[in-house]
Amino acid sequence: MTDLDSPLTFAHGPAMKNRFMLAPLTNQQSHADGTLSEDEIHWLDMRGQGGFGVVMTAAAQIDPHGIGFPGQLGVYDDRHLPKLTELATKLNASGTHSVVQLHHAGMRTPHDLIDGKPVCPSDNEEFDARAMTLAEVEKVRDDFIAAALRCEKAGFHGVEVHGAHGYLLCQFLSAEINQRDDQYGGSLENRFRLTQEIIDGIRAACGPDFSVGLRLSPERFGMDLMEVRDVAQKVMREGKIDYLDMSLWNCFKLPQDEAYQDRDLIGWFADLERGNVRLGAAGKLTTGAACRKAMEAGLDFVVIGRGAILHHDFPEKVAADPDFEPISLPVPASHLRNEGLGQAFIDYMSGWKGFVDVGEEETA
Repeated sequence: MTDLDSPLTFAHGPAMKNRFMLAPLTNQQSHADGTLSEDEIHWLDMRGQGGFGVVMTAAAQIDPHGIGFPGQLGVYDDRHLPKLTELATKLNASGTHSVVQLHHAGMRTPHDLIDGKPVCPSDNEEFDARAMTLAEVEKVRDDFIAAALRCEKAGFHGVEVHGAHGYLLCQFLSAEINQRDDQYGGSLENRFRLTQEIIDGIRAACGPDFSVGLRLSPERFGMDLMEVRDVAQKVMREGKIDYLDMSLWNCFKLPQDEAYQDRDLIGWFADLERGNVRLGAAGKLTTGAACRKAMEAGLDFVVIGRGAILHHDFPEKVAADPDFEPISLPVPASHLRNEGLGQAFIDYMSGWKGFVDVGEEETA
């Protein structure tokens, strides 16, 4: 078993001081123009101070037409640089490995946040989204690369490419959603081509000390577990990314597809050849015991979501008590405020059933 407190090196950029990565958590705290707010900087800086080996931002839009939710951080314009630089400086001073997650929502872009229809690899009736032209696909590729360069200029140690959760790159990967007949559709190689070109482009454009991660999810949104496993093996063998971040919803559950239920989800990825690429996962890793179990299953690091919302110093709490369990839900809004969440983030979490005790606010 690997010690959760031990450092972890990457092929590029500084090592993680421990095996805890902050999940890229939607928080809706940025300004309408994509500029970071003081609330969002405070929330992330507290996680750096709280001991996370990697602190990652929420999904950041690389194109305003690909916005995923209100209050989303932007990295598509130089006007975002001053606040991005302020955040990177604070995170780096805390000793964490600082990362921005790069994102385009594709067909999942809310209609009320953009002019015209959302874009998708192919026309999509369910989401009322239109197919992208070849020029638009190439522009998205270039926008991801430009955003990575902007993050490097701001001082971040790296970026993560969001290829999960049914957003644009996941839509390209899906044989159900992607019905293109050009070089970006058809075979698995073609459907992964856009993500591959983005990774290659970032690696070529950014410096040798800049880390690149990739997030994938193996189920839902038209994903095929074996195809995602093949993609995971391909990117780890090629070694152009520093880490693969698997979003599993529950690391230890059996796959939805009955054909693959001879092992849990984490097991389908933990046995792959990694070379110099590190493997982590998110999915109900809310306690010290669950984190330990995930490491024993073969992960190099754990990705913490709910535990990090509830406790800014989750890594330190697990280091002090290996069987640490977070405060039970629902929690008062005052607890979240003390843990560094701004009001917009608290309001967002109030929409999650049973997370926030709204009674406290109603009687206040």
